Amino acid sequence: MERHLELGLDTFGDVTADAGGQLLPHAQVIRNVVDEAVLADELGVDFIGVGEHHRGDFAISSPEVILAAIAARTRRIRLGSAVTVLSSDGPSARVPAVRHVGRRCRAGEREVILGRGSFYGVLSPLFGYDLSQYEELFAEKLDLFRPR
Repeated sequence: MERHLELGLDTFGDVTADAGGQLLPHAQVIRNVVDEAVLADELGVDFIGVGEHHRGDFAISSPEVILAAIAARTRRIRLGSAVTVLSSDGPSARVPAVRHVGRRCRAGEREVILGRGSFYGVLSPLFGYDLSQYEELFAEKLDLFRPR
């Protein structure tokens, strides 16, 4: 059996600074992420994952939109989520669509990495969830991805 190494990248759209030390606006960070994914595709990188965060120091709160933009400009790199925060995602809205956005822009499967969110304290102020429901919310939304 032949083994080979695959190279993948992931990002949450970390807000970076320009040469003068000024933080870049979120719009520029997002454009940079798309450009970096295009370059990664051209260089032969196998996978790029785009994660979701809901804090000011990260520009990407809706990875599937960014992945669609990347899919429109790339040819072969596999696309996926670097984290989809199930605990705060609505089952009838965004989460089921995450599995299919990539196919709409380019043939091929999307890979999805699911997570609870390491800053679970944002569940209450951002999404109105009670932290006592943390485990229950995750289990309920994880079930959406189980084969039927």
